[in-house]
Amino acid sequence: MVSDALPIARFDRTERTLHWVHAGAFMAMLATGLVLYMPMLAQVFSDRPLVKALHLVAATTWLTALALIALLGNRGTLRRTRRDLDYFTADDLRWLRRQHAPQGRFNAGQKAHASVQAALAVLFVVSGALLWLGERNTAFRLPGTIALHDVAMFVAVVLIAGHVAMALSQRPALEGMMYGTVPADWAAEYHAAWTPAPPLPPRAPGLGRIALAILVAAAGLAGAALLAADALG
Repeated sequence: MVSDALPIARFDRTERTLHWVHAGAFMAMLATGLVLYMPMLAQVFSDRPLVKALHLVAATTWLTALALIALLGNRGTLRRTRRDLDYFTADDLRWLRRQHAPQGRFNAGQKAHASVQAALAVLFVVSGALLWLGERNTAFRLPGTIALHDVAMFVAVVLIAGHVAMALSQRPALEGMMYGTVPADWAAEYHAAWTPAPPLPPRAPGLGRIALAILVAAAGLAGAALLAADALG
């Protein structure tokens, strides 16, 4: 039996790296995107080509880092996390209706948040690529692309603000994403349906995955450099 005073593992290094890479990249893209979007900020940061270059580099770095985590991280953990997030139970649906219901490793709100964030990530990539291509070929200037990119940004800001507020109000949850462990008594109270499992042992990536990771990193660096040079004119 686990003592209530002892911490239990909730997130491993791969999960925490994925979370903070996504969070850091989003903040970088949000900061540079707001400068490009808001005239008041554009006057303060007058070098628009530089800000645009930083925005594109942040986006390219984000996609490259996600691919590297998928290749070099603990793939067993990533599969388990995806299953945990994708599967909504009857208790999750009751929780969403504000009824008391025991929750698993992720509560229903966290699952819904992750699903919407994944959808927004796809929208950001597609609309961002169309905006970039549309500057070079009018065939890609589809109506509504700018509005889609902007609306996705506003939705993401609201979600992130709520996510941060909840994390700050539940310090053990934040510590779990920072250090990987949470107090057993906190987990029993807020995630009663979760049966903590031993961390999945990481497997060393094979030569094929290492070689592919090197190619992905090189392509990401080259892409970031080309996009930055293009933005800077």
